[in-house]
Amino acid sequence: MRGILLAGGRGTRLWPMTVSVSKQLLPIYDKPMIYYPLTTLMLAGVTNISIIVNPEHLSLYEKLLGSGNQWGLHLDYIVQERPTGIPDSLLLIPKELQNESVMLVLGDNFLYGMGLGASLKSVFNSIGALVFGYHVSNPQDYGVVTLNELGKPTQIVEKPETPISNLAIPGVYFLDNKCYDYAANLIPSARGETEIVELLSRYLSDDQLSVVELARGTAWLDTGGAENLLEASEFVRALEKRQGLKIGSPEEVSFREGLIDSNQFRSLIQDMPASEYRIYLSNLIEEDSK
Repeated sequence: MRGILLAGGRGTRLWPMTVSVSKQLLPIYDKPMIYYPLTTLMLAGVTNISIIVNPEHLSLYEKLLGSGNQWGLHLDYIVQERPTGIPDSLLLIPKELQNESVMLVLGDNFLYGMGLGASLKSVFNSIGALVFGYHVSNPQDYGVVTLNELGKPTQIVEKPETPISNLAIPGVYFLDNKCYDYAANLIPSARGETEIVELLSRYLSDDQLSVVELARGTAWLDTGGAENLLEASEFVRALEKRQGLKIGSPEEVSFREGLIDSNQFRSLIQDMPASEYRIYLSNLIEEDSK
């Protein structure tokens, strides 16, 4: 399975913070925003990841994330000259890589929950498409899905004026490799972009769409707006302070998932400047060696 992480776009909801920097490089508490969706992919067992970026931000992502080898990943960067919709990002993937299923993650989505990693690894069988459902109080702000009494999806609508349900679709999508053909045949909407709900509707019409409702206690936040960004930072701060554990640390996830060994983990720490982050990771390896 190939991971696709969307880190392009213009970040207009966060203007003027995004005048000179990519939205996904802004901090959520103590780490760059992109660390959180990146570690979601890692927890799902995805190690080959294409990161879609704006041309002016490419060097910044390369400096922050590198090749991914330090975390047991293979990262490649694909430049998107102009954002024209989530499905269009699929068409940027080289043809020779389009035989794989896809885990597509929006770079401004934050997902957290106990046991989430195990769930992500087991939830998709690479047939059709699978999305999550998350109960929200403001469904008019999201793409929403309705389910019948058997839990099967019956309708998907983007930002309905009159909500058809309270079940929003977070920005994490599992797609088989038919997604490339579907994306190529989508017609842009009135706002000039292809829409993810239209892509998912193709799967729905073929009876190939599944929806898994996220368990209570799972947190999903869209961090693309200033209020949401602050809420996410407060959420991470509160959890990390209470638990003494980090959320969204690629170094820790790669070590715990067995993508790197203890020697490689120690090397990562040695190359870090003195910081609270380094102290935390150093304590992890000391605890593990006891």
